[in-house]
Amino acid sequence: MENPKLPAKHVIFFISVILISPILVLYWLLRIFFKSDSLFSGFSQFLGLLPGKTGTYLRAGFYRYTMSKCSNDVVISFLVLFAQQDTEIDSGVYIGPSCNIGTCKIGKNTLIGSGVHIMSGKRQHVFDDPERDIKDQGGMLQKISIGEDCWIGNGALILANVGNKCVVGSGSVVTNDLPAYSIVAGNPAKIVRSRNI
Repeated sequence: MENPKLPAKHVIFFISVILISPILVLYWLLRIFFKSDSLFSGFSQFLGLLPGKTGTYLRAGFYRYTMSKCSNDVVISFLVLFAQQDTEIDSGVYIGPSCNIGTCKIGKNTLIGSGVHIMSGKRQHVFDDPERDIKDQGGMLQKISIGEDCWIGNGALILANVGNKCVVGSGSVVTNDLPAYSIVAGNPAKIVRSRNI
């Protein structure tokens, strides 16, 4: 049976796209002159300041046309910042307030608590040569994958892939890939048990 709220949500999303269209046009024009990730990050900072449901719908409208993929039914809360355009967000995803999201793929129906940081892998900053300044050593971005139907607790730090149906405890630091159904906690995050048992 279809959810009776879905048609209304589609109408609201359509209206939000119309309202955000001047910002989208400005963004596309500025891409001619600026690097796309730094421009994208700047617009993300601005859009993160829009409060309430209105802000949620306007962000979804903007990201639908600027990210690699963004479903129109996502909830992207207040003060969420995205660093890279190469981000994929599937349907039913909720991202809580004050999150910082690097390049990643977030599977459908995943819930991300407040203050979560999803880094672009473990090698964003290289510091192997002690004779060179760290800022001059560069780094490598890795696209992190978070599976479907996961819960990432408040304040978690994600530096590796998370399988489907995982639960990551609040404040956990995920440094190694997690198999599906894992429940993890701690720094570094350790598997406490499996949801599949």
